Amino acid sequence: MENENFNQKSENVYSAKVRAGKRRTYFFDIRQTKGADYFLTLTESTKRFNGDGYERHKLFLYKEDINRFVEGLEEAVKFFKEELLPDYDFDEYTKRQEEWEARKALEEQENAEPKNEKNIDSEEDMAW
Repeated sequence: MENENFNQKSENVYSAKVRAGKRRTYFFDIRQTKGADYFLTLTESTKRFNGDGYERHKLFLYKEDINRFVEGLEEAVKFFKEELLPDYDFDEYTKRQEEWEARKALEEQENAEPKNEKNIDSEEDMAW
């Protein structure tokens, strides 16, 4: 009920989705209020282990906090990458995801049944 009231008070302006493995997805949504103001909603959606729906966590970020939030996030990520795990290949999972998506697309293409294609150039098709 609370979400229904929230959705009536704001309009979605932009959405981006980031899949993070089999169970986790992140959503970045920019919404506009009736007063023509904007805010960013960060949502983590995690599939429950028992398979009964999803668990969601939301973070609302307002325009007056954007710069400080980004600065704090950049500092934390820099510390994470340079101080805690300097030898770790953070692109490893991006590469694996790209390889998986390419394999999946190829499999889908190979498994796709040919559409009922006719050779328009044949004389038989041109006969009335």
